[in-house]
Amino acid sequence: MSLEKLSVSELINSLKQQRDELALKIHLGAAETKEEWDKATEKLDELTRDYDPLKEAVGESAESVGESLKLVGEEVLTSFDRIRQSL
Repeated sequence: MSLEKLSVSELINSLKQQRDELALKIHLGAAETKEEWDKATEKLDELTRDYDPLKEAVGESAESVGESLKLVGEEVLTSFDRIRQSL
């Protein structure tokens, strides 16, 4: 799915769903991905915390912050892809 077509809210929901699916796979035996997992989930938690106040904001500054949050979302997605490949 193209990140350009997703709103930040949709991106977060998609990442949370992927996190939950990967959590199950990791639990079933991929201990070597634990460090990558910890980093990715920490970034997702930070992204969620940063986004919550943003969704109430309006204007140009909110748009630039939204773009920054999408970049963090891309990092989380890349980490999830690396985890998925290692499973």
